[in-house]
Formats: sequence, structure tokens, C-alpha cells
Amino acid sequence: MPITASSAATAPTGGSGLADVTSSDAALRRFLHGLPGVDQVGAEARAASLATRSIKTTAKEQALDLAIRMVDLTTLEGSDTHGKVRALAAKAVRPDPADPACPSAAAVCVYPDMVATAKETLGDSGVHVAAVATAFPSGRAALDIKLADTRDAVEAGADEIDMVIDRGAFLSGRYLQVFEEIVAVREACVRADGEDAHLKVIFETGELQTYDNVRRVSWLAMLAGAHFIKTSTGKVQPAATLPVTLVMLEAVRDFRRQTGQMVGVKPAGGIRTSKDAIKYLVMVNEVAGADWLDPDWFRFGASTLLNDLLMQRTKLRTGRYSGPDYFTLD
Repeated sequence: MPITASSAATAPTGGSGLADVTSSDAALRRFLHGLPGVDQVGAEARAASLATRSIKTTAKEQALDLAIRMVDLTTLEGSDTHGKVRALAAKAVRPDPADPACPSAAAVCVYPDMVATAKETLGDSGVHVAAVATAFPSGRAALDIKLADTRDAVEAGADEIDMVIDRGAFLSGRYLQVFEEIVAVREACVRADGEDAHLKVIFETGELQTYDNVRRVSWLAMLAGAHFIKTSTGKVQPAATLPVTLVMLEAVRDFRRQTGQMVGVKPAGGIRTSKDAIKYLVMVNEVAGADWLDPDWFRFGASTLLNDLLMQRTKLRTGRYSGPDYFTLD
């Protein structure tokens, strides 16, 4: 059934009266354009300042383990095979086979046709299966196709759905269309057993042009019921950046203050080193708060970050580097 403005307004928005914002296209536009503008220079300066923070060795050990637990280990290539997905899933469960104390990753992120393979391999390990959907990475498809894509992934066992918004619609100012699509996809995430697959909404921030647009789309997605907001597909540059993530963290912080609801954040694409990951963790703590320092509320979308985290972890534990080829290449 098509989502209308009146039915879309029932998306969870807490008790702050924000549901009225989505009662019409004009109301949504007034709200989004009434949000405080982002000071570009200030945002970039603060992100740069937070990136200079140093942490002590014991805190670094904890940060590396936390970052590993936050990784969505990802393979999203046309050349993906069932064997590659099985190997990736096995690595997510035991990132360092030589160290049983090494924590597991948060999730394995794959295309919908690989969900069943990932689910079978992961078993009851606790590692989630995330599936990209809604005509990833472009988001350019009819709504019924996007919903079918989502339902296929959910029925195959996906615990999480990473959807992409129609950036053309957003940049054209068709905010209610984007809002209604998010609401519809979230409804498609409901399983027969009543358990929802969590919905991550991907913005492709490298195409959104301004920080003001990043703030607006963050609020739009949260109003529509997103469980997570995510920077990028990893297919467009620039992908995740510290200033963009700063703006998104401010948005989830402010949304919680107004509604009492927490929404997660996932920077994805271009985060390759432990040093980068720790910069993001410092920012999460300083901007959103310690409650977000948990895999339930913050993730890294990455295919290469995990190996560097493992190398740095081994260095702290043994006093020597293991080398870039010590761990499997993904």
C-alpha cells in the first residue's frame, strides 16, 4: 500500500510534537530549513581539534577492542562469491584465530543474495548480518522494487538493512518523497515473527554538497524512523569524513534531547587505520556522549580497517608488529 503523508506521520518521533512536522510537504520543508545552519569553518576546526587528542596505552587497548566490535566487515563487489562471504563471516567471528580473546566484529555486510550464506556461516555467533538494499548504491529504482529488495533480504535472515536514499529527490527538495520511502522500507523490515531488522539509512554525503544538507537529511531520516544514519556507500568519494560525522553526531544528540530516542551513526568508506578509528571514537565521546560508545549505537563500515586494528592490537600485546600479511586480506 502506498505511504501517504498522513500515514507516514505515524513514524516514531517521541512525545515532542515532532510528528506534526511530517503532516505535509510544506511542514517538513519549513522544519528542515528552519534547523540552525552549520558553521562550516567551525565544524571543520572542531573536527580537526578533536583529531589531535591523544589517549594513554591502556585506553588505546580498550579503544582498539571497541573499534573491532564496531566493525561492519563489508564486501560489496560484483565479483563476490559464496566462498568469499563464508571466509569473511568466519573472520568476523574470529578476527585473530591465534588469540581467542580478540572480540568479534559487529556484522558482516553483503548484497541480499549473499545473506543466507552469511547467516549460515555465522550461526549463533552473535555477529549480525547486514544487507544493502533499495537499489544500492544509486537508490534509483521504483519504490516497489526497493521494497521487494528489502523484503528478500529480511526473509533470507538479514538482521540489518542498509538502504540508500534517492539523493536526486532530496537535492531537488522532494523531502516528503524521501521521508515516505524511508517509512515504507522500515515497514518492510518487519519479519513474520514480529522482530524488526534494524534500518540504517545511507545518505551518500559526498553528493550532498553542504553540511546544512547533511544536518537536514539526518533529521529527515530520524523522523522517518531510522535506527542508524550512515554517511556513505563506499562507492563515492569523498566518503566518511570527520566533519560530516561531527554534524551527524550533533544531530543524533539533539534528536535524543528532543524525543528521548537514540539513533546510531555509521561512518563508512575511507576509514582504514586504527589512528583514524580512534579519532572517530574520541569524537563520538566528545560530541554525542559515552552512551554512543557501543556497537549498538556506532559502527564503522569498512573492508580494510579490521586488519590494521588487529596489527595494532598485536603490537600492544606482544611489543612487535605482525606485518600486513599476517592476517587474511579481504
